[in-house]
Amino acid sequence: MLDDQDRRILRQMQADPMMAPPELAERLGMTPARLTRRVERLRDRKILRGPRAVINWRALGYAVEVSLRVTLDKTQPRAFDEFIEAARGIAEVTAIQTFLGRVDVRLSVIARDMAHYQAIYRDQILGLPHIADIEALMHVARIKYDDSLPL
Repeated sequence: MLDDQDRRILRQMQADPMMAPPELAERLGMTPARLTRRVERLRDRKILRGPRAVINWRALGYAVEVSLRVTLDKTQPRAFDEFIEAARGIAEVTAIQTFLGRVDVRLSVIARDMAHYQAIYRDQILGLPHIADIEALMHVARIKYDDSLPL
């Protein structure tokens, strides 16, 4: 699926996503035009989805991060769809994941402080449809956070 040149491009982009294309091409021993063609091909194949900002929420005043493990009332035929649609509308929900097993959905929620989290929880989370059970896990420390793949 990927040749050695594609892997080298992806490794360099993971290591330094802000590197300018001409510098990246030079580092890889390629012309900028060839690099551009390769990167476009990776995007067309949906391997490379594009750049994104990685935000330090704490630096912006969001000191609380909570994972909510939600079990839905699966007797309702559209429980997943309706729950996810409503959860997407909560600005402080930064991630939504679905699972097979006892827990159906995990929400990542950020808040400025505990009072702010409690308001989000009471006013928005508990109003989401089809919740059968919910468990909150307070984040204490982020030990490892790395989206890089060993290419």
